[in-house]
Amino acid sequence: MFVLGDCASIAGAEVRSFETEEEMLKAWVNFIQEVDPDMITGYNINNFDIPYIIDRGNAIKIHNFGKLSRLKDKTASVRSVNLSSKQMGTHENKEVNLEGRVLFDMFQVILREHKLSSYTLNNVSYEFLKEQKEDVHHTMISELYRKNIYTRRRLAVYCIKDAYLPLKLMEKMMCLYNYSEMARVTGVPIKFLFTRGQQIKVTSQLYRKAYEVDMLIPNEKRNSEGEGKYEGATVIEPDIGYYTDPIATLDFASLYPSIMMAHNL
Repeated sequence: MFVLGDCASIAGAEVRSFETEEEMLKAWVNFIQEVDPDMITGYNINNFDIPYIIDRGNAIKIHNFGKLSRLKDKTASVRSVNLSSKQMGTHENKEVNLEGRVLFDMFQVILREHKLSSYTLNNVSYEFLKEQKEDVHHTMISELYRKNIYTRRRLAVYCIKDAYLPLKLMEKMMCLYNYSEMARVTGVPIKFLFTRGQQIKVTSQLYRKAYEVDMLIPNEKRNSEGEGKYEGATVIEPDIGYYTDPIATLDFASLYPSIMMAHNL
């Protein structure tokens, strides 16, 4: 596992200075390729850290920059996507594609599973770990780096804590186990558990079961008129009539079942 912090600080990695920004970024990519992690974690790495590093490498025109996946000829790609769900509303996310590696963003875990007044790493760390980051505002970073060895040490501690706290949050909440098992049971990639809703997990299980009994599930095309609009729950039209046998219904985290479970009715 690889933990990504503000300065991609790595415990145990060789510490050396670089003459140029290009040298540093190339060395960082080479380090990723050498360590070859299955998983990369951090806090808000999907929307900030990795897209920023890729954009920076492209901005200073580093040749073939961004080869972070396990497919050596593939360059990491970033695209903006709008996600809509009843639980989390509509928001814009960045989708980073690193073939062969899982991006396990602790920010997305906390956002999906907990209601907090603030989702900054400082607030979340205090809420669950009773620890906080080094008190360094982003406007101070350049000054601390240039001043002297003591201010650079403070900056180094800030960067290390940025990588250390997400890992400690992951261990405390045991969310890696939960997400791995959910992905295994439902048959979807871990990435889908962050970016998709409840229906994809049930649909995946239906496809798996249909395959076991040698059946096919029809592929219904969506109505193009609704594209770009907020999409609510899928409601299947019933076959109207009087039934003497019990009818099974399927619903995800809806109001009445939630009330029944909450009050043990």
